[in-house]
Amino acid sequence: MSETTPWPNGRAGCVSLTFDDGHPSQLATAIPAMEGYDLRGTFYVNPRDDYVEWLKPWREAHARGHEIGNHTVQHICSRNFGWHGQRGLEGATLAAIEADILDCAARLAEGVPEQGECTFCYPCYQCFVGEGSTQESYVPVVARHFKAGRGRGESANQPGLVDLSYLWSFPCERMSGSEMIGLVEKAASAGTWAILTFHGVGTGHLSVAEGDFRELCAHLGEHAGRIWTAPVIEATNAVLGWRASRAAD
Repeated sequence: MSETTPWPNGRAGCVSLTFDDGHPSQLATAIPAMEGYDLRGTFYVNPRDDYVEWLKPWREAHARGHEIGNHTVQHICSRNFGWHGQRGLEGATLAAIEADILDCAARLAEGVPEQGECTFCYPCYQCFVGEGSTQESYVPVVARHFKAGRGRGESANQPGLVDLSYLWSFPCERMSGSEMIGLVEKAASAGTWAILTFHGVGTGHLSVAEGDFRELCAHLGEHAGRIWTAPVIEATNAVLGWRASRAAD
């Protein structure tokens, strides 16, 4: 008989701490704060120029148990942001997006060769190419290459129901420690999986205050026996194993 939730050792719920864009504050502040409470997270990076050298500290982070995930090389988002001139995702194709994803995967394989698998993160949470009547989802592209892709959503993830190829997450910029703790506690009470998304920690764009982040880490460390904090790939594998066991019952 399968367990009622996928979370190991009878834990009530799961949380994944995820970080986008490889901001320096993640290495300088977030990782030390997490490791002070034996927490591990997922860091979605864009390995560009001199990427092997750039990936060295992320390779070291992986050696300590963190996941280094695929966030594409080019980080293409909607042209409405004004970053990509007239093109952006509206002018992209499925083939171009897949090439960018595979380019990132090749760079990660070279720069973090010990990592056997990782998950994907949609730049700007957006999962489309084209516009209007020609717009298409690239979730199927992600599903071909990854067990899971992280997007943005309205709630924690129901392990038996969520589409793993577009997981929901909570953007945490400017959130207080108590707000973030509330999200993970609500997930734990429901047996679900809360994914929290960060960019800068204490500094940088879309940042969360360092003190609030440390408050969250302290809470997760104190309640580690009840709430499982795991990289996205580990939580994904737990969900897949649990789903398989339920299907076999």
